[in-house]
Amino acid sequence: MPGSDELYPPAQYGWGWMLLALGILALLVLGAWLLIVLTRPPRTPAPAATGATPSTLDVLSVLRTEYLDRIQAVENDYLGRRLSARQANLELSRVVRAFVNEYSGLEAPVLALDDLVARGVNPALIDAMGRHYYPSIFRQGPAIDPVAGAAAARTVVRAWH
Repeated sequence: MPGSDELYPPAQYGWGWMLLALGILALLVLGAWLLIVLTRPPRTPAPAATGATPSTLDVLSVLRTEYLDRIQAVENDYLGRRLSARQANLELSRVVRAFVNEYSGLEAPVLALDDLVARGVNPALIDAMGRHYYPSIFRQGPAIDPVAGAAAARTVVRAWH
């Protein structure tokens, strides 16, 4: 092949091209940063150290008060003849089971009495279910007085660990 045997260095870019590449890279980084900053959810202020967050005891006492009020409402409906004795005992059973579920996470609303006994729950709940609610709901004949059932429900709410 005709030609010279000299080696030529590769073509070098000018300094202007290098500045252009760095500028484009800087714009991409800035755009990514803006995208992240502008799409983040707003920060919520941290709770003040003055006790703004309720303690566990406060939450539990509010829960107890709420369910004691529900029990009283069921008793008032029975005494006002808006509920029959059977309906009142059924509603008291629902309220007590919902309390146990919300307080401890135990799935009491869907467990039978035998299941509750097998899990070793608080004896106050077993007593209320076995003496007041189950006989009133499931047996033939007159229902047990819901006023006594309401007292048993209050005992469960107050005695629950």
